[in-house]
Amino acid sequence: MPAWLFASLRGYRLSFLPRDLVAGIMLAAIAIPGQLATARLAGMPPETGLYAFAAGSLAFAAFGANRFISVGADSTIAPIFAGGLAAMTAAGSADYAGLAGMLAILVGAVLVLVGLLRAGWLASLLSIPVTTGFLAAISVHIVVGELPALLGLPAEQGPLLARLIHIIGRIGDTNPYPLAIGLAVLIVTLGAARISSRIPGPLIALALAGLAVALFHLQDHGLRLLGPLSAHLPHIALPSLAADNRLGSLLPLVLIIAMVCIMQTSAVARTFPSESKKRENISRDFAGVGAGSIFAGLLGAFPVDASPPSTAIVCESGGRSQMAAMAAVALTAAIAFLAAGALAYVPYAALSGILIYLAIRIFRLDDMIDIYRHGRRETLLVVASAALVVVLPIETGMLLAIILSFVHSLYIVARPPSAVLARVPGGTIWWPASREERGEHEPGVLVFAPAAPINFTNAAFICDTIMARVAEAREPVKLLVIEGSGIIEIDYTGAQLLQQTIADLRERGIEVALARLSDTRAQASARRTGLIEVLGEHRVFKSVEEAVRALSAQPHP
Repeated sequence: MPAWLFASLRGYRLSFLPRDLVAGIMLAAIAIPGQLATARLAGMPPETGLYAFAAGSLAFAAFGANRFISVGADSTIAPIFAGGLAAMTAAGSADYAGLAGMLAILVGAVLVLVGLLRAGWLASLLSIPVTTGFLAAISVHIVVGELPALLGLPAEQGPLLARLIHIIGRIGDTNPYPLAIGLAVLIVTLGAARISSRIPGPLIALALAGLAVALFHLQDHGLRLLGPLSAHLPHIALPSLAADNRLGSLLPLVLIIAMVCIMQTSAVARTFPSESKKRENISRDFAGVGAGSIFAGLLGAFPVDASPPSTAIVCESGGRSQMAAMAAVALTAAIAFLAAGALAYVPYAALSGILIYLAIRIFRLDDMIDIYRHGRRETLLVVASAALVVVLPIETGMLLAIILSFVHSLYIVARPPSAVLARVPGGTIWWPASREERGEHEPGVLVFAPAAPINFTNAAFICDTIMARVAEAREPVKLLVIEGSGIIEIDYTGAQLLQQTIADLRERGIEVALARLSDTRAQASARRTGLIEVLGEHRVFKSVEEAVRALSAQPHP
């Protein structure tokens, strides 16, 4: 067997098998109802959720690195691509299924490419506030989308807010039977999760709902049922499309789904590492999830992603390797084959209850409270990203939320913090002055500390800030010391603008020195771009105090 296949099974011991089998049983018990419900959320036949789980699990076991990650249909990405595909063709049609399969293949190709290029750093481009906001909005989309099935009302189409208003207007037509079933499933699932994550609440709830339908003939009271699963085994084939010219329209959606998969896979891999003292090969995990998405598309399913709750089940149940996921696939296949008739009694309202449970888990209220307490202004990012995804079509809102995260990170770099330093009383350390401890100021000396790399995005702002601090000084500045411990890079544009500022200051009779440029890359950049040459070697110091003593008109006593 090639060394790059089934990495999680290297060094496998027979003593691991009992734990993996127990974890596989628990995973299947959680995954089966979740995958059926997510397929509904994706606008696909219920059995395609099981295909997605099998494809994602087997492909990740073969090509991924993490021992615990569970891959399958995911409620985070399902409403995103369902909204995008529904704008192109009718949900539930053969053309819709073909587009979903092609989307899975393209998303998988992007993830495999990201893995091969070791571009895992892309996951850090989405900030936590923006991620929290759009996940909250996705949970709102899930709940509003499931309200018609839960209330026994006709399905709604159109923008989310318009659908919600229309549903509220028809609340008097609610059918109590699906509402009772959906709420009962939700309560059982929430209760089981609160007692122990090892209790397969969703499976118990679905079984009880199906038993209630069979015993009391609830289908006669307007309760829509799932119906029997397809008896045909999936086969590998390229998705068939009615019009290939729409593939270009899929590309923005492909990139959005791939970005969310990168973010979630990275988070799951870091939360559940294979070995606590060993660095995770996250790039390999991206490729594993990508391979799973490609395989799912070839089986007629849709994109897959790493699942945080399913991965947690594997870990908490004592799983030791991807053998647990493969055991879960085998058990799922057996249940789907032997109990396909029993699944026909599952009501859609029960699946709605499970999806609302998943929406509650996606809505990270604790994170929002924590961001408000410690991030303050970043709470606006949570609100803005959530509003974009709620008000606009979901794929457009997601794209703008991702752009918002990029703009926010660019703004932080382009408008970096800086400080005027003062000497700690009685010492030689220079520190940002505060109201509690103002520090000692040398007459005619200004010590300025930018806390960012100096590059084309922020150099003009930093230079303008320097000139403003010189103008605001309580007495004429004779020496400016740039404290460079926070400077990790200086690009050509930054160096040129800084040199021009130095020239302007010298014309005013102000000496300029550089101190504590400790980063080796920044030192090399400063020499390469000519900044050190303009300053002069005798004006570069290892400490602020050294610079002040050497160049100040009044040395420290």
